[in-house]
Amino acid sequence: MTKQYFGTDGIRGTVGLSPITPDFMLQLGHTVGRVLRRANGAAPATVLIGKDTRISGYMLESALESGFNSAGVDVVLLGPIPTPAVAYLTRALRADLGVVISASHNPFEDNGIKFFSAMGTKLPDEWEETVEAGLSEPPQWAHSAGLGKARRLNDAVGRYIEFCKSTFPHALSLKGLKLVVDAANGAAYQCAPWVFHELGADVHTIGCEPDGFNINKGCGATAPAALVARVRELGADYGIALDGDADRLQMVDASGRLFNGDELLYLMATDRLAAGQPVTGVVGTLMTNLAIEKAFERLGIPLLRAKVGDRYVLEALEQHGWVLGGESSGHLLALDKHTTGDGIISALQVLQAVVRSGQPMAAALAGVPLYPQTMINVRLAERDSWRSDAAFAARMREAEAALQGRGRLLVRPSGTEPVLRIMVEAEDAATARQWAEALAATLQPG
Repeated sequence: MTKQYFGTDGIRGTVGLSPITPDFMLQLGHTVGRVLRRANGAAPATVLIGKDTRISGYMLESALESGFNSAGVDVVLLGPIPTPAVAYLTRALRADLGVVISASHNPFEDNGIKFFSAMGTKLPDEWEETVEAGLSEPPQWAHSAGLGKARRLNDAVGRYIEFCKSTFPHALSLKGLKLVVDAANGAAYQCAPWVFHELGADVHTIGCEPDGFNINKGCGATAPAALVARVRELGADYGIALDGDADRLQMVDASGRLFNGDELLYLMATDRLAAGQPVTGVVGTLMTNLAIEKAFERLGIPLLRAKVGDRYVLEALEQHGWVLGGESSGHLLALDKHTTGDGIISALQVLQAVVRSGQPMAAALAGVPLYPQTMINVRLAERDSWRSDAAFAARMREAEAALQGRGRLLVRPSGTEPVLRIMVEAEDAATARQWAEALAATLQPG
């Protein structure tokens, strides 16, 4: 079944345009509520709703709340809080479903909806297909006596702070480290600084003053230049950059060097090996740098490449019984710590490696120089037009032949935008850029 609304990470789009409208959110809440009620039988159903800091969150939250209540489902409102916090609290509070209102790293004009199961995990395609089928059915409003209620969980942020701290060894401390935390003016603006502060670090912040419009604007994991500058200015040891819903991580060291998700995943794995913990395998994606794959091979650790998207990384980890995986973009998974990707917990895992080894991040990665990658996003009038473009196919064959054994080519449509992503990885930056530009130019002649 082809899904109309759900993409690779929930439902996402521009606010005010279908489906990110209050009437659709009312219908969505009602439909999901009915799906829950059918699954629960006579037992009551409860849903948690969290959101990031976008101004549209108020509107969408109230519409979803009404939809769930109209189906006879109770709602617990968490307020602005990271996506992984919703996953944790859904499981901890024994709720039936977690809902996140966020468009992650997108600008404030966008918003979206993500769902978590009662166990704090992403839901399968089959569940999404059931919801989409239900959206075409007429509503079945609950009678007055059976309507759901809503309440607010006032200590949600505090509960999540304690959970994050519990993933860091009690025998270790962050004392002596000066950190800059950039919360992207997003969902972690309240909790992220406190987690690191309460573990002993000297914490300075940027991107922790949301106004509803500045989420991800010139800050956070997708725009780390401001963090780099602040780390250098303060002489901090490390900088921590989250995205708008705090499930993505980038880090910066004192020199201003930026470390991506591939490098951070490698540090997490080698720290466990040094501590005598087995690492039977690691899951990356089609975007994982070839240098990281070769570094894992030298350690005797297989790396499996999943499709791009943290849900596919999670599926592969569960299938193989492994615990570590992630994406270059900074979505990192440590399933022995949390059920989903968590930027704060991932940062703690990396800092744990730094503290335990006494070795700076750059030194630990000295033998793993990344292959240069060039990524170009080509906006297309028709999403799949590139598939039937003979000239583009011929140019792809040329690139693959030229890169044989010395690099990689990856072409994939975005799951959230009408663009084609062209990535070329090569031993030198000039070669990667040359082929990426040549491929993009084929689709944009003149």
